[in-house]
Amino acid sequence: MSNVTALRSSVRPSPIFLLVLGIFVLSGFAVWRYGTDVGHSARFLLFIFVVAGWIVSLCLHEFGHAFFAYRSGDRSVAGKGYLTLNPLKYTDVALSFVLPVLFLLLGGIGLPGGAVYIDRGAIRGRVRHSLISAAGPLANLVFAIVLGVVLSNLATSLDHALFWSGLAFLAFLQVTAAVLNLLPVPGLDGFGIVEPYLPRHWVAQANRVGGYAFIGLLALLWIPAVNRWFFSVIYHLTDLFGINTDLTTVGHALFQFWQSVNFG
Repeated sequence: MSNVTALRSSVRPSPIFLLVLGIFVLSGFAVWRYGTDVGHSARFLLFIFVVAGWIVSLCLHEFGHAFFAYRSGDRSVAGKGYLTLNPLKYTDVALSFVLPVLFLLLGGIGLPGGAVYIDRGAIRGRVRHSLISAAGPLANLVFAIVLGVVLSNLATSLDHALFWSGLAFLAFLQVTAAVLNLLPVPGLDGFGIVEPYLPRHWVAQANRVGGYAFIGLLALLWIPAVNRWFFSVIYHLTDLFGINTDLTTVGHALFQFWQSVNFG
């Protein structure tokens, strides 16, 4: 069996992923039908739509790592089920899905996940190692660009404002996840990109403090000045991608269906 044939046989979206994808599509259709209604039922469906879309993007993020790892020589990712996009197959569901969804609920932050374990010893070449680390956040960026193109070309009226605002907020989450994950902080993909080129004793030290560095980064985001600077960068990027800031703000507010909103 050729490598291409083996890869094709391993890349089979799982029923669980297809279920989540189906919920995303069906809830999006339902939100579309609500038009401009911002009642409780409509906002709850918007919440389901965004969360399901966010989980789909997390699956794509982890799949990106696994796909490039497989192409680079690590065949173990196929046996672990990483190429099926099944969220339950990832080694640490809490890190890749529960924690990101929790941060989404608490602060509207697209927290990057991280639970695909790669057999780095099976991979040769520093460039390949960097590409594997970069593949996850690149999946988020591609998702954001696709949504930005859709929003720029199709969200031309407010007849379906509820749907477009939810889609804009989902695109915004992709950008935050990509930017956070590309930071060269131990424990994040950004550090994985530069790690092959660093002295080994630096890497060993970074691995020892990786968890604390990640927690420190999250703590910094709760500091008002840092938070404002970070989101100013995010909004600059979303503008470049054609993601309307006003729609994003409305989408975030409506997403939190448990809170009242006043756009007057």
